[in-house]
Amino acid sequence: MAAALLALTLLAGGPGGGDVRAWRATHEVEIVRELADLLAIPNVASDAANIERNAEAIRAAYARRGIAMELLRSPGAPPAVFGERRVPGASRTIVFYAHYDGQPVVPAQWTGEPWKPVLRDRALRDGGREIAWDGIEAPLDPEWRVYARSASDDKAPIVGLLAALDALSAAGRAPTANLKFFFEGEEEAGSPHLERILRDHADKLRGDLWLLLDGPVHQSRRMALFFGARGVTDVEMTVYGPSRPLHSGHYGNWAVNPIAELVRLLGSMRDDEGRILVAGYSDDVRPPTEAEKRAVAAVPPVESDLARELQLGRTEGGGAPLTELILRPAINLHGIASGGVGASATNAIPTEARASIDFRLVPDQTPEKVRERIEEHVRRQGFTIVHADPTPEERRSSLRLVKLVWGAGYPAARTPLDAASSRAVIRAVEEAVGPTVLLPTLGGSIPMYLFGDVLNTPVVGVPIANHDNDQHAANENLRLQNLWDGIEVYAALMSRLAPNWDAAAAGR
Repeated sequence: MAAALLALTLLAGGPGGGDVRAWRATHEVEIVRELADLLAIPNVASDAANIERNAEAIRAAYARRGIAMELLRSPGAPPAVFGERRVPGASRTIVFYAHYDGQPVVPAQWTGEPWKPVLRDRALRDGGREIAWDGIEAPLDPEWRVYARSASDDKAPIVGLLAALDALSAAGRAPTANLKFFFEGEEEAGSPHLERILRDHADKLRGDLWLLLDGPVHQSRRMALFFGARGVTDVEMTVYGPSRPLHSGHYGNWAVNPIAELVRLLGSMRDDEGRILVAGYSDDVRPPTEAEKRAVAAVPPVESDLARELQLGRTEGGGAPLTELILRPAINLHGIASGGVGASATNAIPTEARASIDFRLVPDQTPEKVRERIEEHVRRQGFTIVHADPTPEERRSSLRLVKLVWGAGYPAARTPLDAASSRAVIRAVEEAVGPTVLLPTLGGSIPMYLFGDVLNTPVVGVPIANHDNDQHAANENLRLQNLWDGIEVYAALMSRLAPNWDAAAAGR
């Protein structure tokens, strides 16, 4: 059985890819067990002791593969795990990025324990049944899934890189570029120290290209590459009513209702298609390039299937495809709170109403300019703005009063799709797994801009996780085929990116 499988897999893959796939096919159990061992270490960024355990486990795993490893420290930050493998004669250096911390969990929401990895024969929502770890044998069904916090976001790439190194070593093939590995320990906490770490250790971290291994593949299940990410800023908005709750019968239609005021204010910012109504909000937006437009046009359509899966009777955006819409800025209302509903409802006018809002930015918007234009818009709606809890005098003297508390935020970034480095990545990935979806930007926000600002290095995203992985939520999972594809892609990048880059730079 194993011999037949080995023969079949040797026929697959791009240049030099068959030996990687063949090695993986005969080592699937070891790969998945190594992932499970890492997933069993809790990894919330605020849990300093377990974060250190994660960092040490990753350092040791890479050191066993002959990678020179160290823990990079900056004041107040979890350690970043850094490793390097120099290749004699190599003229390019690529840096692989992933993060080893994960989102906090609410254990009661999980089917099982968040840090006790479970293997299932398919997705839990499709009735996936648990498979005992004891006795599993290769080949493993590629539709099986590993359930645990960070199974997909973002420990899978860390283990996938290890397997790629092992596969190349077993095949007697050395990387063609110098390799560096950087694993962050607080990405899910907003990367508050990432800039400091990059600046403190800039000499070690410089390379010709950073590859970010975070995120999911396209909803069509095809491998995807992303060349940018939206920026972000956020605000907590509080609108005020009476200083104490009032009987809605005795005081309704007289005392200002903060829920009604807040809803009206929010409705003035965007229409029912998601178009932004704030004057000047999009004035700084850089239009997409022709290469980006071509990439968007080539993305497989998934909107109908997604709408059906998500039980959406309609979508926003006037019928534009999802990939086109995330090239635009957005205002997202992700939380609103006031009073009570259902069994908690009372016949009272509440004292305040709050909303949490995020603003997704695209090149060349800045958080500072977005805040300025939002505050101008709020004032035009008749509100007085404060940035701390208002005094009684401020409440009495304002016709409409709102408190705005802004988060820090950061700008968007985008690497040109037609740059030689981008074309080299595309070619290497497609040699490994075939046609690939090219996304000019992620819809989400990650601080890609830092690598350009601090290290003057282009960045391309190479995600591998399944799109339905429930990252950040309960029952996060990883489909095994996505991990297998990732191993082949990482091996191709290690072995093919440099010659492809030379060819692209020479116009070939």
